[in-house]
Amino acid sequence: MSDNAEIRGQHWAKTRNLTIVVLIIWAIFSFLVPGYMVESLNKMSFLDFPLGYYFCVQGSLVIFVVLIYFQNKRQDAIDDEFGVGDE
Repeated sequence: MSDNAEIRGQHWAKTRNLTIVVLIIWAIFSFLVPGYMVESLNKMSFLDFPLGYYFCVQGSLVIFVVLIYFQNKRQDAIDDEFGVGDE
């Protein structure tokens, strides 16, 4: 295996692991957290929407924006580590 192929393999392994972590966090905040809290939150309302629905919609957006930022920063660090994208 050439050095270039080995470096590409290491880069892909780190990128794949980052993607898996991000997808797991996304799934937790998409499915588990809202499902766990929705019954108690729906007893109250905000702007005539059940509070569980409101928190799901607004909270998920905040989490997803933070998650995108984290993934981009981490991927940039991985790319810099392996010299990918330097032109």
